[in-house]
Amino acid sequence: MSPIQSYLNTPAATDHHAELVAMYDLLKSLLPEATEKLSYGMPAFYIAGKPVIYFAAAKHHLGLYPTPSPIVHFAEELAAYHTSKGAIQLPYDQPLPEKLIAAIVAFRVHEIND
Repeated sequence: MSPIQSYLNTPAATDHHAELVAMYDLLKSLLPEATEKLSYGMPAFYIAGKPVIYFAAAKHHLGLYPTPSPIVHFAEELAAYHTSKGAIQLPYDQPLPEKLIAAIVAFRVHEIND
C-alpha cells in the first residue's frame, strides 16, 4: 500500500473520502511512474525527486497544489476557481475539471523535465 493509499484510509480522510479517492485515481492515471509520498501532511506525486502536485481535503473544497507556475500559466482557465499563489480550490459540489488537471500535470512534468 502506498503512503497516499494509507492516508486515504485514515479518519482525517473520511469526510470527503470519495472526492479524495477520485483525485488520487485521476492523478495516479496521469502519473503512473511517479513516486507517491506524503509531504507537508498532504498526498503528493513526485518525479525526478521534485513535486509535481499535492492535494488535500478542506472543509468546503478539495485543494490542489501544483506549485505557483501552473497557476500563472493557466490563469484564464482557472478564472472560475478561487486560487492563490500555489493553490486551487475545487468546490465539492462541482465535478473535477479532469482535462484542466491533466493539462496542469503535463505542464508540471514538462517543467520538471526541461
